[in-house]
Amino acid sequence: MHIETVWIVLAVILVLIELWAINRVRKSQGKSSSKGVWIVLIVFVPLFGLIAWALAGPKHIGRISPSQANR
Repeated sequence: MHIETVWIVLAVILVLIELWAINRVRKSQGKSSSKGVWIVLIVFVPLFGLIAWALAGPKHIGRISPSQANR
């Protein structure tokens, strides 16, 4: 396999992960301004933005925290 092909495959995978993350941010709870900041960060600084979002980003609507489940 040529090295160019490997880079193209990695770029396609990164774009797919970015689209998935942007969709998750769009559907998350939170202020529109914070969603916008996360989307800009993910788009313009792809790898760092994805890592930062995964660690500290807005949470998805479908998840219920254990404290909310006990109420």
